[in-house]
Amino acid sequence: MTDLSNILRPQKLIEFVGQKHIIGKDKTLYKLIEKKEIPHLFFYGKPGTGKTTLAKIIAKTINTDYYYFNATTIKIDELRKVFDRYKNALIKPIVFIDEVHRLSKNQQEVLLPIMENYDAIIIGASTENPFFTLTNAIRSRSFLFEFKSLTNEDLDQVLNSAVNNADLTINKECREYLINSSGGDARAMLNLLNFASKISKEIDIEVLKDLRKDSIVDGVSSKDSHYDLASALIKSMRGSDVDAAIYYLSRLIAGGESVEFITRRLVIFASEDIGNANPNAFNLAVNTMISTSKIGYPESRIILAQCVVYLASCPKSNSAYAAINKALHEVKNGKILNIPKHLDNKHEGYLYPHDFGGWVEQEYLKEDLIYYESLNIGYEKTLNEWLKKIKNKD
Repeated sequence: MTDLSNILRPQKLIEFVGQKHIIGKDKTLYKLIEKKEIPHLFFYGKPGTGKTTLAKIIAKTINTDYYYFNATTIKIDELRKVFDRYKNALIKPIVFIDEVHRLSKNQQEVLLPIMENYDAIIIGASTENPFFTLTNAIRSRSFLFEFKSLTNEDLDQVLNSAVNNADLTINKECREYLINSSGGDARAMLNLLNFASKISKEIDIEVLKDLRKDSIVDGVSSKDSHYDLASALIKSMRGSDVDAAIYYLSRLIAGGESVEFITRRLVIFASEDIGNANPNAFNLAVNTMISTSKIGYPESRIILAQCVVYLASCPKSNSAYAAINKALHEVKNGKILNIPKHLDNKHEGYLYPHDFGGWVEQEYLKEDLIYYESLNIGYEKTLNEWLKKIKNKD
């Protein structure tokens, strides 16, 4: 039996299932594809959500050549051969690059003049958000779209097509297991159905469970993405609910979320929500980031859990976070003060505090501005006492 995912791959835009937030009929990208005006595009999201399929549909819609590359094995010479082939051609090929977040800076520089001159249409795809790995020049010439996991309704629509196409018999229990165990991944669902149908045209629940004992928990459902789970984790730690924080951490881990994605948010949380109420929280979060990057799963789950329990249990203060936000807001809205002359690079008239026992009164701002307002929580109390003692105000 031929692979169902290839048999059922949509050939037209109207046949595409899911991603209505991107290519619903009222969406701009849908209208651009219909008009055959295709910009450079980068798609990211979980597997089996239609990134490659949409790229192929676009190529077929505008009747152009399609080239597939994977950034993990791509060679610059191979790219240049394709680009040279169409240098003076009227047709603009689509060059599709999978795992685009793995493109090196040199490879991106090769793409840049092609994108600038629009000699080819570059479409990239990734299971990770490539925003921070793409250069500013690449991003300014393209558009980035997130593909979300397919809803159960989307998967049901795909499943109906597969069952009818392959002339299969399927009961309600099997249908629900195929959909619910696939984690919004149409390819995974069709793969399971495909191999179960090799045993019998009448799909059996025991065969399905023998092939896939556990659901594909990818941290994403029709109602929440991994960003939602990360948000729930952060809010639970901020609310000092240890058990809720551990639950959302387990959802992220079980879904195969990278330790990098999780630990970046733990480090940010430690600074933003705990800050100087307990400075050790930041040290622990950074050490968690470093150690998990060296160890990986499954052992990293223990380190992550320890860190999450600690952060959720810490006293909370966002005073430093609030201070920098307030200052940035005023600077961006025109509060640009002259630097006192004794503070500039010439040092003329500057009083060196160490020559005065650690502190001496002198002007640091041309106006009296107050941005930092201590909440006097945890270790912040000690810092406040230090400031008073340093300035002889005890």
